[in-house]
Amino acid sequence: MNLNDLINHTSEWLKGTGPNSDIVISSRIRLARNLQKIPFPHCANKKHTEKVLKNMEAAMSSIDYLKSAALFKLADLESVDKQFLIERHLMSLELAQKANSKAIIFDNEEIIAIMINEEDHIRMQVMQSGFNLLEAWGIISKIDDALAKLLPFAFSADLGYLTACPTNVGTGMRGSVMLHLPALVMSRQINRVLAAIAKLSFNARGLYGEGTQATGNFFQISNQLSLGRREEEIIDNINGLIRQIIDQESQAREVLISREKAFLEDRVNRSFGILKSAYIISSQETTELLSMVRLGCDLGMIKDIDRRAVNELFILIQPAHLQKIENKKLSSQERDLKRAELIRDRLKI
Repeated sequence: MNLNDLINHTSEWLKGTGPNSDIVISSRIRLARNLQKIPFPHCANKKHTEKVLKNMEAAMSSIDYLKSAALFKLADLESVDKQFLIERHLMSLELAQKANSKAIIFDNEEIIAIMINEEDHIRMQVMQSGFNLLEAWGIISKIDDALAKLLPFAFSADLGYLTACPTNVGTGMRGSVMLHLPALVMSRQINRVLAAIAKLSFNARGLYGEGTQATGNFFQISNQLSLGRREEEIIDNINGLIRQIIDQESQAREVLISREKAFLEDRVNRSFGILKSAYIISSQETTELLSMVRLGCDLGMIKDIDRRAVNELFILIQPAHLQKIENKKLSSQERDLKRAELIRDRLKI
């Protein structure tokens, strides 16, 4: 697999399909696992981390879900390649730091991704388009079971799976759902919703997870704790919360259409117009404008572009993707020019 080939591939989570895909962009299940008798990565030496990497390399060839997957060692990747994989949600910013004995594994469809020697020895994730946590759980559970037969996971009969961060101890599972909530933002209800989420022990983060702010009206909602709860219970709790947020966003959209339709159509069409005609544009401005265009597509106000095409643009306009497309390093100003050119080309009607 060549990383450059991913430019022309649509990641599973960007396809704009699956349940409630007008509001839910993607669903992800992540599992944290560590190997017995090897220190956690932040305490491990080079010999320890190399052993983890070697064991994982050997194991992946025996797992059906990973037979078509590729492994990339972080030490072999250029900085733009690392940022490229972060932008595609295949790996974290933390994995990109201090690349020795670190690696990323992912399959052709970009459904499965496994980080090696990040905060934990193994962090695997499965992503699905739309509101689909149960399907993601079904896949990752099988991968986890297969790995457990080949690798000695650190496990306590009292605590469950042992992890570097205490909040992950237990199942080691984080479920997260990425939502597009423009109506709740425009109607100024979002702060109330986020406050309620926090009280229920859930996290709300931005497009790129931990440490990122919400841009483009995107919010990632995930569980905070896994200790003392079964995986199915965690998923049920997340699903219950997400259904409530979906209902609130749907109601907020209906109110905007019934009471402020002209204002809404103006915002949507102005955004579409700027994107189709701009010659210089930043990634932040693009993300905000694309959010309104996506809303317009979902509400039937824009019929010339579909949800999948808008979703793809959210990723293609990112810095590393633009440099991959051009096959060279670009300055900030050059990226702003190339971004506008790419958008104009993609939105031609």
